[in-house]
Amino acid sequence: MDRLVKLIKNRSDIGGGTRGSDLGIDALEVAAINRGSDYFNQYTFEDVKTHNETIYDKTQNTFAKRIEFVLEQCSRVSHTVKRALEAHFFPIVLSGDHSSALGTISGIKAMYPDKTLGVIWIDAHADIHSPYTSPSGNIHGMPLAAALGFDNLKYQINDVIPETQQHWVEMKSIGIEEPKIDHEHLIYFGVRDTEEAEDHLISDLGIKNFKVEEVRFKGLENCVERALAQLIHCDMIYVSFDVDSMDCDLVSNGTGTPVSKGFDQYEIIAVINQIIASRKVVCIEICEINPLLDTKGNKMAEAAFEVLEQITSSLIIPFE
Repeated sequence: MDRLVKLIKNRSDIGGGTRGSDLGIDALEVAAINRGSDYFNQYTFEDVKTHNETIYDKTQNTFAKRIEFVLEQCSRVSHTVKRALEAHFFPIVLSGDHSSALGTISGIKAMYPDKTLGVIWIDAHADIHSPYTSPSGNIHGMPLAAALGFDNLKYQINDVIPETQQHWVEMKSIGIEEPKIDHEHLIYFGVRDTEEAEDHLISDLGIKNFKVEEVRFKGLENCVERALAQLIHCDMIYVSFDVDSMDCDLVSNGTGTPVSKGFDQYEIIAVINQIIASRKVVCIEICEINPLLDTKGNKMAEAAFEVLEQITSSLIIPFE
C-alpha cells in the first residue's frame, strides 16, 4: 500500500556541543514561508517532547554528556517512529542534533524486528564514537556505534564511570536489545572529518565511504548504484541526512560542526532520490540545521528545505 508522509518534529539539541539546532525545524518552516510554499500545511505531523532545558544541568557523565536525557529522548523518538510506521505513514524525521538517529533506527527495528535494515548516512562525520573513544563526549557523535552495538574498546581513551556505562548499555538496547544494523549494511556518503578511533574502526570493519571527490569523479549515479548493490539483501533502507554533509563555504556554515569541501544541495537531492527509487526506503531524517550560526541569513535552512521538498515529491513508496 502507498504510505502517506508524516513529519516527526524532534526539536532536541542536547546531544550536540553547540546550542541552536533545536531551532532548525523553525528555520525550515521560515524557509518554506519565504519560498511561498505551503509544505508544512500539507502533511500531518507530531512534535516529540524534549529535554532541552537539561543543557544547563551539571553533568557527571563527562565522556557522554547528558546521556541519561539523550537516552530518554532517543526512546521517545523510537516510540514515535514506531507508531507512525504502525499507522502506515512514511515518517520524515526533522531533528535538531544527530543523536536522534539512534532513536529513529531503533523505532524502525522495533516495528520490523525480523527485517534487515540498511543505513545510508550522508554526513561530514562518521558518528561512530562511543563514550570510551569520544574526545568531546558529545553524543551526536555516537548514534551509529550504539546502533551497531560497538564500544570500540580496542581504541579506548576514556575511563568511563559505571553510571555512564549502564546508560550506554541501555542506549544500545532501545527498541530491541540486539544490534539494530550490521556494519556491512552501513554506507557513508561525504564523510571527511573523523578522529583516529573512528578511522581505525571504519578500516577494521571495511565500512564503505563514498567521498565527495569519488562521487564527482566516478559519477553520482554509479556510486549510488554501488551502494544499493551492497544493500541488495536489505529489506529496507533508512536515509540519514546531516546538513553538514554540504560544503560550508559553498552553501552555509549554519550547522554545529561545519566542514568544507562537501556536497551541494542538488547533489544531495540526486543521491537521495536515486535511493528512494530503489523502493526500499522506509524513513528519512534531516538534522543539524543551526540558524544561530548561519552568517548568510537562513541559507542552510533554505538549502535543506529545497532538499526536503524535492525528495518528498518522490515519496510514493509501497512497502509491506
